[in-house]
Amino acid sequence: MKEKIFDKEFFNKLESISIKARMSMTDGASGGRKSKAKGSSVEFSDFREYAAGDDFRRIDWNAYGRFDKLFIKLYMEEREALLNIFVDCSKSMDFGDDNKGEMALKISGILTYLALSNLDRVSINKIQGNTLLSGSSYMGKSMFQTALQFMEGTEFKGSTILAAAIKKKELKSRGISVVISDFFTSGSVEELIKYLAYKKQQIILIQVLSEEELTPLLGGQVRLIDSETGEDINIIVTPKLLKLYNSKLKAMSITLKEGVKKYGGTFIQVSASESLEKVVFEQFVREGVI
Repeated sequence: MKEKIFDKEFFNKLESISIKARMSMTDGASGGRKSKAKGSSVEFSDFREYAAGDDFRRIDWNAYGRFDKLFIKLYMEEREALLNIFVDCSKSMDFGDDNKGEMALKISGILTYLALSNLDRVSINKIQGNTLLSGSSYMGKSMFQTALQFMEGTEFKGSTILAAAIKKKELKSRGISVVISDFFTSGSVEELIKYLAYKKQQIILIQVLSEEELTPLLGGQVRLIDSETGEDINIIVTPKLLKLYNSKLKAMSITLKEGVKKYGGTFIQVSASESLEKVVFEQFVREGVI
């Protein structure tokens, strides 16, 4: 992903938006999110060691004088949200005139920026096969460029087993988990939804599809090649076959939506050809993601 896709005007819009967590955060450190479980008092709660991006006004200088380390004061009502972003980096994501993988990384960048601006902590995870490549835990707007560097140069290759990979993520506390994929995956998506729900995650599934997949303009005899396995098939594309395809694709989306809804989660389908502004300020706002 290239940093230049985020122009000054778009950054100004993002400044006024924060991700809404529709749950009570019972774990974490100081942050911009209010915990319903703790009420609205500003009673002192605890300390934690200073991390890059923290508000320096929270430093306890008396503790520094005693321990020669920087500590941050924590208060009862303030808790950060932990945002886990999982990006499908399979070869099928590297498809479309408007590339699905590029859109997935842009969405990841947007959500990361919004979360860091809200003093939430972010963990970005790339999925290939059944493996998980995780970046550092980022906090504070000053860490945004570091997060972008982790996402830049992402290679889309092979296939993915989303459930197997995500289960390797150690989720110790409540948080928000966003899975960005076309969901053309081996294994059960329901399995990964159940796992995230068990780990007390607010689940958001974002399905990114190319315009060619949403409205295929094919006809006659064609040879289709699986980008991940290399397998090929010769078929004759008829209006009846396209109708069946559209029906299957719609059924897949309905299954994902209903599957995550059972656990209080959210499903959003995004076209890689849509503008980022439309995705953020219409779809994400409408679904309560931000």
